[in-house]
Amino acid sequence: MSTYALPDMPYDYAALEPAITGEILELHHAKHHAAYVKGANDTLEQIAEARDKEQFAPAQLVGLEKTFAFNLSGHVLHSIFWQNLSPDGGDRPGGPLADAIDEHLGGFEAFKRQLTVATAAVQGSGWGVLAWEPLGRRLIVEQVYDHHGNVGQGSTPLLVFDAWEHAYYLQYRNVRPDYVVKLWDLVNWADVTARYTAAAGV
Repeated sequence: MSTYALPDMPYDYAALEPAITGEILELHHAKHHAAYVKGANDTLEQIAEARDKEQFAPAQLVGLEKTFAFNLSGHVLHSIFWQNLSPDGGDRPGGPLADAIDEHLGGFEAFKRQLTVATAAVQGSGWGVLAWEPLGRRLIVEQVYDHHGNVGQGSTPLLVFDAWEHAYYLQYRNVRPDYVVKLWDLVNWADVTARYTAAAGV
């Protein structure tokens, strides 16, 4: 059975300083992200074992499916997050992505304010996300609770901002908005644009 693997970081742990310290990035990637990968693989094995033994008790299966979704979504979102950031990031996008932001989200500054507030205001743990919604063929901003709640079905994440405390607390303490502001200086718009192009087919 195929398994999930922790991706290598596209830069050194210290590369995003001073916005994000190397200590935080190493813990975030090597411990937290790695735990989601392990959790997804372990839960897949448990589901396969239950299937082989025909032991699909509803309560057991519901718990396994929820655990799998939590860990897999954590793995997916973190894998995007590392690529969304760059020591050479910042500024703003151009081309078709910029046009789509203007059309669907009222321009870059309005979009930036919306995603900043959506990320900073997540209740508990979660993410702020710029996503492509294929049914309406439009960009949307979403709040993700934990790793997979409150998400439009079928939407494709393009830019994700991690609002879990482990992403910032050692450096920013309880002032999440300051951390979110710093993320904008790291956004790898080439990566976000490539994700938009693939999702929207433009």
